[in-house]
Amino acid sequence: MRIVVELPNDEVTILPDRALAHRPLSEILRRKSVALNTRCGQKGQCNGCKVELLEGQVEPMPESGTTFAACQCRALGDVRIRVPHRSLVDYEPQVLGDYRIGVGLADEPLYPGLAAAVDVGTTTIVVQLVENGETVAEASAFNAQMRLGDDVLTRINLCSTDGSMLGELQDAVAGTIRSLVQECLAELARPTADLLGYAIAGNTTMLHLLAGVNPRSLGVAPFTPEFLETRTLAASEVGLEPSNADVTLLPGAAAYVGADLTAGVFASGLLYDDGPSLLVDIGTNGEIILKEGDDLFGCATAAGPAFEGSGLSCGMRAGRGAVAHLAFPADGSPAIEVIGGGDPEGLCGSAYVDLLAEGRRVGLLGPVGRIGPSAEKVEVHAGVRAIRIGTGRGQSPIVVTEFDVAALLQAKAAIAAGIETLLSKAGIRASDLRNVYVAGGFGMHLNLDHAIACGLLPGLAREKLILVGNTSLGGAFATLVDQTCLSEIARVGRDMTIVELNREPGFEDAFIDHLSLP
Repeated sequence: MRIVVELPNDEVTILPDRALAHRPLSEILRRKSVALNTRCGQKGQCNGCKVELLEGQVEPMPESGTTFAACQCRALGDVRIRVPHRSLVDYEPQVLGDYRIGVGLADEPLYPGLAAAVDVGTTTIVVQLVENGETVAEASAFNAQMRLGDDVLTRINLCSTDGSMLGELQDAVAGTIRSLVQECLAELARPTADLLGYAIAGNTTMLHLLAGVNPRSLGVAPFTPEFLETRTLAASEVGLEPSNADVTLLPGAAAYVGADLTAGVFASGLLYDDGPSLLVDIGTNGEIILKEGDDLFGCATAAGPAFEGSGLSCGMRAGRGAVAHLAFPADGSPAIEVIGGGDPEGLCGSAYVDLLAEGRRVGLLGPVGRIGPSAEKVEVHAGVRAIRIGTGRGQSPIVVTEFDVAALLQAKAAIAAGIETLLSKAGIRASDLRNVYVAGGFGMHLNLDHAIACGLLPGLAREKLILVGNTSLGGAFATLVDQTCLSEIARVGRDMTIVELNREPGFEDAFIDHLSLP
């Protein structure tokens, strides 16, 4: 058997042995160092490993067209396939290391020399090397854990059902951090031995996995973490380098309001805002923090991975080839902005927010997300009404189907209902808010007017929105520069009242209300 793989900038030929020949194509490619984006754990649910069949046959054959999920098919004899950027694990992510520090910092470094600030996200990891209070190098990449599962619940379940997966997940995240650190050190022409320590922020599951602590208790009620407090380990314990460096894991607040949020509350300045003010971090788990006077309330809402492109016909994470923004002019084709230029390969979250707002504005989308009858932009794709956004490589259509819109509306509704429920519990109206801090890399790329228009940020005033960027990384940076920040971040976690949305009587009604477009 011969498998010819056309990559974006290369072509490789794989000759699998008998033991591999009957395995799914995704596994054959992975073992030959062509790792595909199997974000759902190879369950065929995310469209992350879609490839195009150019020659030969696979089993089962695609029902229509020539694209198929490589994790669900095996080759029948010789085949030639094309793998787009969006289906590769190692395509370059669009990751933001920028953040706005809204607090003053003293010159009391946690480590007296070169150190690393790290944001360990479910999807992406960012490393900054810091010395003398300044960032001297930066690198980012996708979290290698994502090949084993797209979200924290999938990874928790892996550890619950197979204890050996804990080591594999720890190796994946540690390996990503090591690689990024080495990239930064090479840029500085510095040896690994110069690195004295790490300050690491991340959600509670990610820090458990990095520390080698099984997170299975986070997957069942009452969702009790094994640890939330600051934890300092030797680098050798977690697979980082140099082995004698210290690794400080920042403290969190709860199972689903982790150190990434406590760090964000501090770094953004929300902690010292009299309020009422909000911090909103839009992602797979949308986290919302409300500050009123001396009180802090926090919640997490399971938005799901739709805004990261998972499960959508042409969805992809933000990276080269992704449509980042779009608009529908009065006539003609949609106007699109592609990261890195060139032909589009899919759409990322910020473009989908544009689509919801713009589609509703011009009448392409009805109030409940049904696609309207516009002949110029609407077609039938795989038996489902769809809006054509553009044409990708190989003349493949870039579309958004009614099924995609339904998934996006559910993700949007989860965030919006979380905001509304938290405000309602505190007896606050959206118009009462003083500031709204929009955190996370996704937030930095959003068209905020569109986020308000589609109801993602319901009832919020544009002039009150403050983009604060990757405040998880900002909190880790602040800790390296001023070690007294660590006690303040810990105070955030101790003082925060966690609101469990599933127990709030108004959440379900609010969710249903927000499934429509304004």
